[in-house]
Amino acid sequence: MRILSFESSAVSASVCLTDDEKIIAQSFQNCGLTHSRTLLPMAESLLNGCDHSLDDVDAFAIAAGPGSFTGLRIGVATVKGLAFATNKPCIGVSTLEAMAENLCGINGNICCVMDARAGQVYQAFFKREANTLTRLCEDRAIKLDELSKEIGETSQILVGDGANLCYTKLVAICPNLQLAPEHLRYPSAYGVARIALPALNNGKGVCASELDAFYLRPPYIAQTKKIKI
Repeated sequence: MRILSFESSAVSASVCLTDDEKIIAQSFQNCGLTHSRTLLPMAESLLNGCDHSLDDVDAFAIAAGPGSFTGLRIGVATVKGLAFATNKPCIGVSTLEAMAENLCGINGNICCVMDARAGQVYQAFFKREANTLTRLCEDRAIKLDELSKEIGETSQILVGDGANLCYTKLVAICPNLQLAPEHLRYPSAYGVARIALPALNNGKGVCASELDAFYLRPPYIAQTKKIKI
């Protein structure tokens, strides 16, 4: 199955075209530009560069959350538009699970973290053994001090755009933390494709109108009280 996958949940952006687990082409940017400027041009350039078109794509996948509210909306809207225009299935996957899957080939405890601001991170624990990825908790928003208590002295590989933040803040009290390799640390559309593949093969793809983002918590503006003037 050929899947065109997108990752726009954080500052970096990634697009990947896969044939089952094989990468046909992948594009990655971490330049700070808004995804509304980069995502579709990246996909168009990627397809043109390997002499493929949307007709060659069987399904679309997106990291649907948690993550940046703006980034998620742009990514989901992009995939909804492509799926609607081509009448092909699409699927949203956990951003954190896709990060863990991006470390395929590396065994151990994996702590996926994204900076959620306000002293919190979006986080989930996974464990990889013998090339099998096992989820150990649900995606959640958690304070750093609470996360440090859960990690304790266990060995954890930090991955995600919050990895550097967690390492800097927690390594003094969680001595067995290690950062994932730099080239695997940030969210990747290939991880999205790997998570999406078995689900799509099992008929769990949806139509464009059914795809939605998973925000995990409401936007900050919705959490504040309205100020009366």
